[in-house]
Amino acid sequence: MKPAPLDTPAALMIEEPRVQCGAIVYRRVPQVEILLVTSRDTGRWVIPKGGLMAGLTVWDAAAQEAYEEAGVVGVVSQTPLGTYDYLKFLKSGEGVSCRVTVYPMAVTQRLKNWPERDQRQSQWFRWKQAAEAVHEPDLSALIRAFGAQTERDVGA
Repeated sequence: MKPAPLDTPAALMIEEPRVQCGAIVYRRVPQVEILLVTSRDTGRWVIPKGGLMAGLTVWDAAAQEAYEEAGVVGVVSQTPLGTYDYLKFLKSGEGVSCRVTVYPMAVTQRLKNWPERDQRQSQWFRWKQAAEAVHEPDLSALIRAFGAQTERDVGA
């Protein structure tokens, strides 16, 4: 069998998704609430997320994103909740596939100032409303599973 010509779709190399990390930032008051932030470009509700950072573990990088984007400090788990994929649009208009590994982070402090304070809005949502507010179905499913499990764990 002859290989496909290089210009056919079967022969094109599929680009791997960009690897990112993110945090489901939460608190219990007594119900579980999730902190969402707006994306800088579209204003959609998202979790704090970004690229991996040299010198930091993946979970510590997720906590750093939560600090930079939402102004929160807390205890981040080293065990991921799962992953979700989304399409990031660059200023050029090009779409880039991203895969985000998500870690839960219990908030211990909300800061008055943080790096992206003037670039994003943030809001606490009950976990069911947070799951409805985000656009990515897999992220919504992660939030639902985490919220339901966390409420069962504390008997809320």
